[in-house]
Amino acid sequence: MLRRDLLCAGLMGVALSVSAVGASAQTADGPGPNLVLEVAGAHPGRIVIDLFPDVAPEHVKRIEQLVTDHAYDGVVFHRVIDGFMAQTGDVQFGKREGDTSMAGMGGSSYPDLKAEFSDKSFERGTVGMARSSNPNSANSQFFIMFAPAPHLNGQYTVFGQVIEGMDIVDAIKKGDAARNGLVTEPDYIASATIE
Repeated sequence: MLRRDLLCAGLMGVALSVSAVGASAQTADGPGPNLVLEVAGAHPGRIVIDLFPDVAPEHVKRIEQLVTDHAYDGVVFHRVIDGFMAQTGDVQFGKREGDTSMAGMGGSSYPDLKAEFSDKSFERGTVGMARSSNPNSANSQFFIMFAPAPHLNGQYTVFGQVIEGMDIVDAIKKGDAARNGLVTEPDYIASATIE
């Protein structure tokens, strides 16, 4: 199975250079549906993500289905790059109670999704779907931006925006930059719900 990490080789410098850009987030598109992540680990807390069904309907349906299946409960933030993004959602290999050495390489039992690229920008707090080099390979993994990343615009599907708990996102345990953000003893999603 293809690795479902963001393609960031060569983009790390750009990503880190934009980390100093202003911290304002995009305006949320309305009051829900909201994805609520209860994060556990070093800095536990609640993250609320406004979902964009009008922008990425199939991706939002997938997230809602995986939440209904409780698939995200116990999944680690396996790849966290300071100044760039925090990635989670590997429901196959990313369960905290299992061996997470292959986290980032799996997905759900559902078929991969076709890209739903839009004019939504990757800003601080934007939530996008991770994929392999194939634009139509998003499945279950997603990432939350620490800072704007315009080089991702039109390359990854945006499906939400953090509207509460960005301080919790900022506190997610960071990974080793020399190992592409691989996190040892990572923070994790204790539970995910839709409100």
